[in-house]
Amino acid sequence: MMRPFRLPDEAPLDMPVQLFEGRPPVPTAPTAAHGVPDMLTRRILLVLLTGVLAMAASTALKESVLADGFGFGDAILLTIFSPLFALIAFGFINAVIGYFVLATGMHPGFMPVPRWSEPLSGRTAVLMPVHNEDMHAVAARLAYMADAIAAAGASPAFDFFILSDSAPEAEETEVAIWRGLTQRLQCAIYYRRRERNIGRKPGNIAEWLRRFGGAYDYMLMLDADSLMGGDTIIGMAQIMDRRPAVALLQSVPQVIGAHTLFQRWMQFASRVYGPPSTAGLVWWSGSEATFWGHNALIRVRAFADSCGLPELPGKPPFGGTIMSHDVVEAALLRRRGWRVHMVMTEETFEEYPPTLIDAAVRDRRWAQGNLQHLGLLHASGFHWINRLQLLLGAAGYIASPLWLLLIAISVLLAVTGQEGLISASTSGSVLALTIALLFGPKLLGVIHAVSDRQRRHDLGGARAILRSVALDVPLSILAAPTIALTQTIDLIGIARQRRAEWHPQNRSSQGLSMAEILPRYRWHIAAGAVLLILSPLMPVAAAWLVPVTAGWLLAPWIVQWTASEQAGRWAAHRRIFVTDLGQAERQAVVRQAGHPVDGDEALA
Repeated sequence: MMRPFRLPDEAPLDMPVQLFEGRPPVPTAPTAAHGVPDMLTRRILLVLLTGVLAMAASTALKESVLADGFGFGDAILLTIFSPLFALIAFGFINAVIGYFVLATGMHPGFMPVPRWSEPLSGRTAVLMPVHNEDMHAVAARLAYMADAIAAAGASPAFDFFILSDSAPEAEETEVAIWRGLTQRLQCAIYYRRRERNIGRKPGNIAEWLRRFGGAYDYMLMLDADSLMGGDTIIGMAQIMDRRPAVALLQSVPQVIGAHTLFQRWMQFASRVYGPPSTAGLVWWSGSEATFWGHNALIRVRAFADSCGLPELPGKPPFGGTIMSHDVVEAALLRRRGWRVHMVMTEETFEEYPPTLIDAAVRDRRWAQGNLQHLGLLHASGFHWINRLQLLLGAAGYIASPLWLLLIAISVLLAVTGQEGLISASTSGSVLALTIALLFGPKLLGVIHAVSDRQRRHDLGGARAILRSVALDVPLSILAAPTIALTQTIDLIGIARQRRAEWHPQNRSSQGLSMAEILPRYRWHIAAGAVLLILSPLMPVAAAWLVPVTAGWLLAPWIVQWTASEQAGRWAAHRRIFVTDLGQAERQAVVRQAGHPVDGDEALA
């Protein structure tokens, strides 16, 4: 049972279940006094530039394959290639726009997050959902955020909640940790554990809203690995106070807490390659920005009125509970007239899975959730940008089997002596353009990183950046086909009605043995062996497919090497994948390592 002393007085709030069919609900948001007047022009420019690139590449490919006649395989090749190329062209144009926005010093869209400058009028609940997590680490992050808010003198405006969906045997430890926090934090902090995990994280949040939401104006949505600076949290609350039509502010978290080589690699990639793409996304998203489910500040009543999620018709994996709920919730808020913005700000962090396998397990859940979105594209009242976001999320996973199908058809055509995508006549045009668009965003990220003295310093200097890129590029090339095949296998499992289960995310790694790795990558090795055997029959295609063949054959060893903390230390010693995210990360890591909030005495 939930014990009253752990929780404040209840302040019930209605959260009606929304419908996706029928007449759209009446907008309830106040009329916004602020907006970007050229937002439609921005979006038209993005779509037109993407279309021009995709059309140019498709035309060049069509002329090439028509040189020796047009067969059934050629038709399939063109049908698959056009949307895939449009997808990578979209990403390239987005990054180019973002780079120029950053290079010219413009702010990409919404107002910058202000520093703590005036009293807050709204009360904020900081929500930390947990599910069988390492509570020492969770408590360290909560303590850091609460101390930062207290240092700014804003404690009265913030209450913290640990919302547990953990197993019953975890409750004793969680309560002990919570008691330790209550004794040392200036902000109020509460704890409750649900006995029935209905609806996963959305159900956890909905239960809190219906019981306690009426007492708060805003809620800061976190994940168990989230960390945010006090100035960032308070500044976002100030924006909400000033902008009554804004319902959600999504920050862009940076990766911290890297120990394995894989984590250090992903942390470097997000730090170097992320800013141009993020700036582009903010530039064209406007008030229809997306929601990632964490590190976001939300207007409580707007969310309760707009975002009660129904069960989807049919059986899982496509029916049942909405898994990737965050993008849908952003669309539901916008449907009611509320503005949803993304803000680029400092001191907002998250952790990354320690291994490729752990990332794939998480990716499996996202894949199923994003495929569910295809059934919501027709939802009444959704803004067309929100529909585009739903479509792009699903397309990101559907692209993997399509790329593999494209390779398979090209191999078949090459083995039978026919012209295809991978041939001598197209290798200097279409494939070169594809490679340029794939790696162009990386180049822009590097230019952005080295062009500023402070950024260069934070990343270890220009030599360290270039040394890191020299390892990142081959690793990315080899890992891409492995990830694509893994996603394809997952999609096949989803299509066969194998639903994703909700397990706690692994946030640490002691390395992986080959016995753990090989069963997961046997199909990758088999696919690589097939390409290797066929190589003498298609020399030109085989040369182009060397990264794919090598990536599949070497997949187990790449997974094992990147999962190693020793390899992570090796990279750090050689100043590879260096990132310095500032004082917030350093203090948080020190706190976490020292376990400052320990429940052992309370348990005794």
